[in-house]
Amino acid sequence: MKYDYLVVGAGLFGAVFASEMKRSGRRCLVIDRRGHIAGNIYTEEVNGIHVHRYGAHIFHTSDAKIWRYVNELAEFNHYINSPVAVYKDELYNLPFNMNTFAKMWHVKTPKEAAERIRSQIADLNIGEPANLEEQALSLVGKDIYEKLVKGYTEKQWGRDCKELPAFIIKRLPVRFTFDNNYFNDPYQGIPKGGYTAMVQKLLDGIEVRLDTAFEDFVRKDGQNGTYVTCDGQHSFGKVLYTGMIDAFFDYCEGALEYRSLEFQTELLEGEENYQGNAVVNYTEREVPFTRIIEHKHFEFGHQPDTVITREYPKEWKRGDEPYYPVNDERNAALYQKYLRLASEQKNVLFGGRLGQYRYYDMDKVIAAALEMAESVK
Repeated sequence: MKYDYLVVGAGLFGAVFASEMKRSGRRCLVIDRRGHIAGNIYTEEVNGIHVHRYGAHIFHTSDAKIWRYVNELAEFNHYINSPVAVYKDELYNLPFNMNTFAKMWHVKTPKEAAERIRSQIADLNIGEPANLEEQALSLVGKDIYEKLVKGYTEKQWGRDCKELPAFIIKRLPVRFTFDNNYFNDPYQGIPKGGYTAMVQKLLDGIEVRLDTAFEDFVRKDGQNGTYVTCDGQHSFGKVLYTGMIDAFFDYCEGALEYRSLEFQTELLEGEENYQGNAVVNYTEREVPFTRIIEHKHFEFGHQPDTVITREYPKEWKRGDEPYYPVNDERNAALYQKYLRLASEQKNVLFGGRLGQYRYYDMDKVIAAALEMAESVK
């Protein structure tokens, strides 16, 4: 049996691409090493609550075309991301806005808040920032940095802010309005029923095989450079690979770096409301997790129970799930080597956050997958 495409990865990029290929009359087989579809946006139902198994995913976009696209797949609610930050025994609104400044400094006006920040920055006498700490201090001053940036960032990256390059934080959002809306995008929300159902609709009518690893499923046909299944029963004209690009090439140039996460999820039976907000960040470095997610609040749930997830950042090693690429100069140069190798693969496309080694918001994932599909139709 011959397929036009083997799509490696049933996450958002692979599902959008496969859907577009099906729409254009191509035949695809989608495989995924996990036992479920939807990749990192997978949601599972627990006591009537849609739990984001791999961390919070809030859809937001400024692209009206992409918003129309996802609304054909699901009905979205009106959820607005408004995180709360905990520092010791203090609570602050995020992103940094007048509610944050009023709590931190007891100021009432934007002028007072702006002057407080300007004064703190001026007192530091920082020229060209030499590291992330100096970059952050030069943007928001000492108080915001020490309470809301330093500890959280050091937990995320696993190292002191003085050891991190300045370019990691190009800017920090500071608003002189009483607005807790984290994103500026006009279109925001969570799909009613969770993301898994949305991806299932994309894959409707497409053959999907789960618990199937690429390296165990296919081998390269030496005669024509295409891929066939290990049993020789199926062949593929081309491959879309959304896994780790360095793994595809067996790490021949060395391993790219990632940050990983560990999720500890807990069902709290008989507790209707644990923290009163979907996302609460813990900004002290001494607290080992970065945030607690209370999943029911993404869909304004009133279930008698609740489910929470603590997120613990950790160093990535082979065998761990890679979540965030470490886009420093070393890894950027290494990725370019893999990109050159990828350009020599006539029958393989590389897509998604792992295949293209970049952090993608969901709307950008969809846009990139649509663009790639259009380019090969």
